[in-house]
Amino acid sequence: MDPTAGGSTSATGAMDVPIAATAAASAADLSSTAASAADFSRWTFPISQRFQHLLDKSTPHVLYRWIAFACIAFLYVVRVYLVEGFYVVSYALGIYILSLLIGFLSPQVDPELAGGPTLPTRGSDEFRPFVRRLPEFKLWYSITKAFCIAFVLTFFSVFDVPVFWPILLFYWIMLCMLTLRRQIEHMIKYKYVPFSFGKQRYDGKRKASTSENESLLP
Repeated sequence: MDPTAGGSTSATGAMDVPIAATAAASAADLSSTAASAADFSRWTFPISQRFQHLLDKSTPHVLYRWIAFACIAFLYVVRVYLVEGFYVVSYALGIYILSLLIGFLSPQVDPELAGGPTLPTRGSDEFRPFVRRLPEFKLWYSITKAFCIAFVLTFFSVFDVPVFWPILLFYWIMLCMLTLRRQIEHMIKYKYVPFSFGKQRYDGKRKASTSENESLLP
């Protein structure tokens, strides 16, 4: 019998033991991580469900929602004014608000991409309501969440980048002017207004009463 072969077999068996132990330890770590993730999901699911329920209940209360947003925005402005910093955070917040505003003023289907106007351009055309790319509730939720995140960031000095804030303000004003000008040109070109006032509305009761009056005439 070859002693070299026996020694090689013993060495291979000795190497297999640490590998098996490492694999078992990795499997145990994975199982513990999966269990922790499951516990975390089980703990956060009722909270997220409750939060979604509150959001659903707040949907019809437009005025109160925007009053709450105004309070949050006021707290953020006061915070930035008192600490005299975090201008980069405010600049990024302004850019994000501008993008949300453009989505709110834009139609869901862009007439330029649709190959022509999808909204009525003459009084004889069939009335079609203006459908926004970004609905009012999503605008409120997104902008409120952005202000809350920005407010939290003001408590971390790493985000307080030293910068000359008038330059950022000038850049933001110029960007707003150019973006809104392009949006207004788009409205004029495809003849639509992203607001509800002044549009035709169907009044079922009035139409029904008019029909009854006409039927009573001789």
